[in-house]
Amino acid sequence: MKLKKQMAVLLGTLLVSTLLWGCGSNSSDPGKSTAGEENKKTVIAGIYKAGDQVWFIDEGKAAEKTAKEMGASDFLFIDAKMNPDTYLQAIDNVIAQKVDGVVTCIPDQKLSKVTVEKLKQAGIPVVAADDALQDESGKKLAPWVGINAYKIGQVNGEWMANYAKTNGLDKDNQAGLLILTMDTVSSCVPRTQGEEEKFKELLPGFSSDRIFKADYNGETDKGFNGAAAIFTAHPEIKKWMVMTANEEGAVGAVRALEQAGLDKSSCVIGLGGYLAKDEFKKEYSAMKAATYFSSDAVGGTSVKVLMNYILKKEEMPMETAVDAAIVTKDNYKQIMGKNAE
Repeated sequence: MKLKKQMAVLLGTLLVSTLLWGCGSNSSDPGKSTAGEENKKTVIAGIYKAGDQVWFIDEGKAAEKTAKEMGASDFLFIDAKMNPDTYLQAIDNVIAQKVDGVVTCIPDQKLSKVTVEKLKQAGIPVVAADDALQDESGKKLAPWVGINAYKIGQVNGEWMANYAKTNGLDKDNQAGLLILTMDTVSSCVPRTQGEEEKFKELLPGFSSDRIFKADYNGETDKGFNGAAAIFTAHPEIKKWMVMTANEEGAVGAVRALEQAGLDKSSCVIGLGGYLAKDEFKKEYSAMKAATYFSSDAVGGTSVKVLMNYILKKEEMPMETAVDAAIVTKDNYKQIMGKNAE
């Protein structure tokens, strides 16, 4: 009888334990699922049109830093090498790798539609950095992060017009203005438009016969070639003022002025500041100023917009513009901070 009672107690204990284990097992399933979701690896790809340029190297570093701070396990930096075929192959590769999101600066905006369509079909969100993903009419096809191009151009134009007034170049027949344009890149067109229009607005009497233009593709050597050709073709101009569509073009113009022996009487304003800082460190450079806007801000903000959508389903704004300021040899360290190093 005593043995029967002991067996009954033992069976009862086992039954209760089994029930409790069953309840515990069921209740832990959602917890395990949640943990699995939290531990899911998030991979972001950054495809940049010129990954060997300082701007995109810095932008990529900032993008990677922000992505990982927000929980991404990896950030893939991909250089499209200014080559449309290389770019499209990169798009196909990241789709095959099933990345969670893409930030891109496209080498040819004619590829905007196919880029958006490929990624949409794959269910991968995309944010355009610097150069918009847009249709033939200029309508944005995806969220964009960059600079207010026209406004920044106006800032450059105003600075150069004031420089001309201060140094008597506005009334000097030996002074000329060169604008290096990038007319095939939509984000760069408003930059040089703003530069030219603001300069003419402030100096309406400056002769149009002494305003010149040359187009280039954004690379330093092409900027050098474009500027050098103009300088050679117009020996009557001894004092040049040069504005460009990007920092590389400005440095190319500086080197061309040095080659022509005109750098001491001329002035170049950059656009970005990331190369101007090195010119400012020299005893003398024809690059007297630059409109500074941070690649860190563009890179970090582009990924922040993307990660907030991936992690929190926050709607991505179609346009996000970063701020800019004029830097010179006198103030660049103060304004640029660690980026002046």
